[in-house]
Amino acid sequence: MPFYPPFDHWLWLIPAFLIGACIGSFLNVVIYRVPLGLSVNEPKRSFCPKCKSPIPLKRNIPLFSWLLLRGRCADCKCKIPVRYFAVELLTALLFTAAWWVYTRPGVEGAIVVPFLWILLALLVSITFIDVEHMIIPTGLTWAGTAFGLVACALWPKLAALSGTGVGTWQDGLKQAVIGLLAGYVGLRAVVELGKLAFGRLDKKFASAVAWKVQEGEGDDAPMEFIIDGETTQWWDIFSRKTDRLILEAKAIVIDGEDRGGGQLVVRELEFELPDGTVKPFLDIRSMEGTATRAVIPREAMGMGDPPLLGMIGAFFGWTGVFFTIFSASIFATVLALIARIGFGRPLPFGPFLALGAVTWMFGGWKLWEWYMTLLGPMDFGR
Repeated sequence: MPFYPPFDHWLWLIPAFLIGACIGSFLNVVIYRVPLGLSVNEPKRSFCPKCKSPIPLKRNIPLFSWLLLRGRCADCKCKIPVRYFAVELLTALLFTAAWWVYTRPGVEGAIVVPFLWILLALLVSITFIDVEHMIIPTGLTWAGTAFGLVACALWPKLAALSGTGVGTWQDGLKQAVIGLLAGYVGLRAVVELGKLAFGRLDKKFASAVAWKVQEGEGDDAPMEFIIDGETTQWWDIFSRKTDRLILEAKAIVIDGEDRGGGQLVVRELEFELPDGTVKPFLDIRSMEGTATRAVIPREAMGMGDPPLLGMIGAFFGWTGVFFTIFSASIFATVLALIARIGFGRPLPFGPFLALGAVTWMFGGWKLWEWYMTLLGPMDFGR
């Protein structure tokens, strides 16, 4: 008779690891292409980012290919970042851990493991994209939100790991919707309040300093604004359509022509000269000058963070949301202290939200339950 081991048997960890490694290989495609606006399906075959040569199947084996090629392209010999290997290994380990944790006796959540794999894949992708590009693709988070709602309907306990008590699929879906709203609306309110309080960086200079608008280095790099030697990327300035960069300019030089001085208003795609003339950036080659003041728009938090926390809430309910935001703040603070990241310097928050969610998934809910018991006798619905 064929042997069918129970789901908690260690043999299932092997396919979980292999599936995770293969998914991790695809996530490298997502991490590279999505921020550049490229399709993850066309071209179907992976290619070298440097020489664009297609990578045949025999050289695209997860984990092993990077090691065998010693982190270099077989055609042009350029270095392949260690990130490719790290993503495959990390995804494989997370998939294995999810299977092991949620199929153990007493948990019996095998039905929800594929949905947790989807969540983990999205969190890995978002983490590396946010670290490299300081953006969170909301298409990924809203797709994940839909999977979270379905997962909680199939396994209602997922939305109440800390013991808040759910039974039917309606209960699970209700908790997931509450978590979605708590995550998205709550963090969006923080973003808007932060914009009101810290939405403008007003720089004044005792004497005129040099400023410049230039293309970033690399084909996929955004434009940059440089003033007094300090560089700010375009997408860090213009995250909203209403954002305006205002310069009190002593000199404005466009394509080598001196256009005088006055107030220069810069928008994401165009600028307005002191005489009221509006020009798109596509019509010019260079723009620079000197200024005594610059009012630079900024955000207290990225606009992609609320949908991300909403997705996490759709999987883990409102308790998961509160734990995630609290633990993410601790993780971010600790890293900032260790790395000596000064106040006011940009720090992507998405990876810390992802880390907080993973912490909750793999046992953080027990810390929440323990903390709540310290507050006094509470009915957890058990």
